[in-house]
Amino acid sequence: MKISRVQATWCRVPIPEERRFTSDFGLVSTFDSVIVRIDTECGLTGWGEAKAGVGSAAACAGLAAIINLDYAPLLLGQDPRDISRLWDVMYNTPREGYAVAGGYALPQLGRRGLSIAAIAGVDIALWDILGKSLGAPVWRLLGGRRAERMPAYASGGWADVTKIGAQLKGYCDKAGFRAVKMRVGVMDGSPARSAARVRAAREALGPEIRLMADAHGTWTVAEARAFCRMVEDCDLFWFEEPCSADDKAGTAEVRRCSTVPVSAGESEFTRHDFRELAELRAVDVMQPDLAIAGGITEGLRIAGIAAAYNLRLAPHLWSGAPAFAAGLHLAATQSAGFILEYSLGHNPMLHELIEESFPVEDGHVAIPDRPGLGITVRESFLREYGQGSCP
Repeated sequence: MKISRVQATWCRVPIPEERRFTSDFGLVSTFDSVIVRIDTECGLTGWGEAKAGVGSAAACAGLAAIINLDYAPLLLGQDPRDISRLWDVMYNTPREGYAVAGGYALPQLGRRGLSIAAIAGVDIALWDILGKSLGAPVWRLLGGRRAERMPAYASGGWADVTKIGAQLKGYCDKAGFRAVKMRVGVMDGSPARSAARVRAAREALGPEIRLMADAHGTWTVAEARAFCRMVEDCDLFWFEEPCSADDKAGTAEVRRCSTVPVSAGESEFTRHDFRELAELRAVDVMQPDLAIAGGITEGLRIAGIAAAYNLRLAPHLWSGAPAFAAGLHLAATQSAGFILEYSLGHNPMLHELIEESFPVEDGHVAIPDRPGLGITVRESFLREYGQGSCP
């Protein structure tokens, strides 16, 4: 089995005006991602996803170019089942020969950012091919799913203090969610205003629904600490990304000063960033985005760190279908995996890109037993929304 083609396509989908929302990212008017297709000489095709930014709107031309111009020439003619070696080839280029032979990393200078996201997109597609070649779902290759379905939380919550309770309660009524996440942070103007929205949400939801708050890393340590004091009696299930990902020590300080659990990780790259979060005792929950952090291969290493430090794993799944499926398969197989994120924003890359669906029933998502990632990409969708050349 040999790789015959690697093609990355920047896909940009307009969001209807009535479905747009405003957060600290501004008004989000498009959903963008890079969809990776890898073909083999034997006729198998694998699909992956790479993201240029945590938000769904980002210019992805450079990310697609890295895959098409830098990594594709390294992958052509290779056996796609050699996933671990190919990860090292891409990460260590042009010194991959020394790294593979020596058993240690000699990473290229651009070892963070778009180069890792590009590796992630390729890696997810390679796991898809491996599963299809064996007629097995990826979760089987990772050690087997721990349950046939997993609990999910509804991820949204941008409404103001007068409407946030109804918005979140609507999520619960819609699909039986028993956990919901709302946005807080600089978009509210002050910790006090965010705290007021959290209080309104808790009052509407009652004590039985798990409530999370996500600041997108927009507060200073002082602001995040103040917010924690104001919501200590609101029983937050976690407080996500209180401070910038560049300030891991600050995130650790926030965690130490409060009883509110802290989560982070969607802006981190590779196991090395997550090792630092663990060593600093900065988080209770690790949230790698597999389309950013390095794919399923690196996700396994991150999950191992979480388990070793007795932390929990909840992958960031605000993404298209390939990355969502990858995170689902990882979380379903890992000792630390316990809950899935489910986007309640307008997400055509999750719901329209593929022929299948990931329905929520009674607040849970079934772990599919279809081969590979379990998705069939609609190539007509890529042709319609692709920027430049498409598969």
